[in-house]
Amino acid sequence: MRLLHTMIRVNDLDESLRFYCEHLGMTLLRKQDYPGGRFTLAFVGYGDEASHSVVELTYNWDTHHYEIGNGFGHLAVGVDDIYKVCEALRAKGVKIVREPGPMQHGSTVIAFVEDPNGYRIELIQRAPA
Repeated sequence: MRLLHTMIRVNDLDESLRFYCEHLGMTLLRKQDYPGGRFTLAFVGYGDEASHSVVELTYNWDTHHYEIGNGFGHLAVGVDDIYKVCEALRAKGVKIVREPGPMQHGSTVIAFVEDPNGYRIELIQRAPA
């Protein structure tokens, strides 16, 4: 078994694609409109779906606002230089909601950013190879 994707609903597909692809460096893998259901699915990720888990962005044409709720936590992305990544994201206007630093009660260096829909993305400093 393998995790295939995580789905999140987005308010504005173009804005979300810009965030995930331009700011976080993911690639748009595929996108399809479903006119009968009035929605579009876009899959983004860091590699092909055959060997990588990806994010499914679901845009419902008639819904332009969602409540995040308190059950969803966050998506996590590993980075090589968390301080440099946060600096670059901030320069692009990305909202940093937790500055980089060691996690509470641990030593792993993390930060959190927020996508245009309010979803939190945890950045985790990868250990040197």
